[in-house]
Amino acid sequence: QVQLVESGGGSVQAGDSLRLSCAASGGTFSNSAIGWFRQAPGKEREFVAAIGWSAVTTPYADSVKGRFIISRDDAENTAYLQMNSLKPEDSAVYYCAARNGLVGPTSAREYEYWGQGTQVTVSS
Repeated sequence: QVQLVESGGGSVQAGDSLRLSCAASGGTFSNSAIGWFRQAPGKEREFVAAIGWSAVTTPYADSVKGRFIISRDDAENTAYLQMNSLKPEDSAVYYCAARNGLVGPTSAREYEYWGQGTQVTVSS
């Protein structure tokens, strides 16, 4: 059973940066694909970014491409989401998710394990 704990959320101004962390335990992190998703009030959970084994594949949502960077440190069992040039529309609860497999899919239903989420609020 894999446990995921997100951290690094907060309240920032538009244009600022934040780095989210996703610490994993209870499984073989290096064999896991990691995805980041977000959910704003009244909206469905949406894909943000994913990273597969050894960062072979890193798909991004169009809305964050060029601003967000996903990475992983297998020695630390941690994945990161560097968020730059934040916009008010990036405000949401951000979740990390994990699944066994080479590739990080973009569909939430493909992931087996989920963290509790961390709130990101961007004000204009």
